[in-house]
Amino acid sequence: MPGRPALLMDLGGVLVEDMLPAAAAKWSARLGITERDFVTAVYAGNDTEVLVGRMSGAAWWSVVRQRLALDEGGLAELRRDLAGDPVWDRALLDAVAALRGRARIAFVSNAWPDARPNLAAHLSVADEAVLSCEVGFAKPDPRIYRHTLQLLGATAEESLFVDDVPENVETARALGMAGHLHTDSAGTRAAIEAFAARLPGPDGD
Repeated sequence: MPGRPALLMDLGGVLVEDMLPAAAAKWSARLGITERDFVTAVYAGNDTEVLVGRMSGAAWWSVVRQRLALDEGGLAELRRDLAGDPVWDRALLDAVAALRGRARIAFVSNAWPDARPNLAAHLSVADEAVLSCEVGFAKPDPRIYRHTLQLLGATAEESLFVDDVPENVETARALGMAGHLHTDSAGTRAAIEAFAARLPGPDGD
């Protein structure tokens, strides 16, 4: 329904625990490199390749393996440390789910190709799950925001965007959305509740 209010919600670092800090501490110590060098080895260049679907996840992990000089067992362990068994913020997920029937909901994530099956357990809370690797552009590219709004039949002016990256939130605001920078679960729940308070009831009342 065109013009319907919508919540656009980031996943990693917001609804799903960011596993990178713990992995970076562990692997930098094990490999005798700095945490910055570890992060660079895992992610440098991915934003124009695997993150936007131009390279498969398996191919990118092969790049990471070579950069860090890992054997197959080490690479499998690293992959588990970074993406295995996602930890969801259940209280925040419940706050999002409570909007069903009152607003359209989309998860919008910069993600590698193996993300959807790994996160599948709770993606159904949203009406749409928009992953950068599948649509070919990543936040803060305005196209991923516009694409999501179109999928939802929503307008920017009636939508709330939540993310933990300031640049991503700034882009949403520039497009006319309300934007909330996630720093903690309680603050984001409060922002969602304030958004919900302005919505009509399930029956349009």
